[in-house]
This record gives sequence, C-alpha cells and structure tokens, in this order.
Amino acid sequence: MKHENAIHRLKNVEGHIRGIERMLDEEAYCIDVIRQIQAAQAALNKVTSIILEEHLNSCLTTAVRGEDPMERERVLKEIADVFDAANKV
Repeated sequence: MKHENAIHRLKNVEGHIRGIERMLDEEAYCIDVIRQIQAAQAALNKVTSIILEEHLNSCLTTAVRGEDPMERERVLKEIADVFDAANKV
C-alpha cells in the first residue's frame, strides 16, 4: 500500500486524540493535556512530511521530467500554496 506508514501513524494519532478527550472528560491537569495535544500535532506534522516526501518523489518528479510546462508550473504552485497555508496557521 502506497501510504501504509502514513495510515499507521494516523491511527496512532486517532488513539492519541481519544486519550486527550478522555483527559478532558476526567479534568486532567491542563499542562498535561497541552503536552498531549503538542505530541498529537507533532505526529500529524510527521504524517504531512511523509506524504509530502511521497509526493515529491512521485508526482513532482514526473511533472518536472515531463514535457508539459503548464503541468510543471501547476505542481510547483501546489507545493508553494501548501507551504503558504502552513505558515498562516
């Protein structure tokens, strides 16, 4: 499966999120909850990195090596847009 590593990590994040929900239900110490949220965010960032690397090694490489300059521009713009959006968060 192409995204097996990313899917596995997302399942771990899902469990992590459920744990955070449980912590809130149980009124856990706020700093402990924040640390768990930060861990989940870091795990999601890792999934983003994995998927981006897969994209760069497949779609982007294909577009850059291809003959269609419009496709190259489209794929490069997509990547730039993703980074712009990430910096706005």
